Amino acid sequence: MLIREFVAEDWSQVWPIVEEVILAGETFPFDPAMTADVAYGIWAEAPPGRTVVAVDGERVLGTAKMGTNRPGPGAHVSTASFMVAADVRGRGVGTALCRDALAWARQRGYAGMQFNVVVECNRSAVELYRREGFEVVGTVPRAFRHPTLGRVGLHVMYQEF
Repeated sequence: MLIREFVAEDWSQVWPIVEEVILAGETFPFDPAMTADVAYGIWAEAPPGRTVVAVDGERVLGTAKMGTNRPGPGAHVSTASFMVAADVRGRGVGTALCRDALAWARQRGYAGMQFNVVVECNRSAVELYRREGFEVVGTVPRAFRHPTLGRVGLHVMYQEF
């Protein structure tokens, strides 16, 4: 597996991953009616942010986007988001993308990385982030409408560098 910079030609493989995650409605607070064009504008980060893909040969297995969490006085903290194709989840793609994002943020001198919206019942993501050094610093109760579990909490997770 190789992690490389996203290029526009990757979107034909990235969009099905993004669409699948959005339509499942279990982990991202994106509108299920979001079009590919709108999603591209959200997912393809403009510099100084970065979007990457994890590939095996020509196949995109997953994708990540990263950048500054908030402008101005909060610009010293980074953030990132990750999506992995359903059929390769649990095989280390998310871990590799997370490690890549952390290395990117450290190389750019950020003081830490914050995840603003981690659905508390997304156990695989919460466990992955904890293994990589993040901690839950707060939970907004019942802030996410899960399609089968109803309203569940959203964690804010942070790692200081």
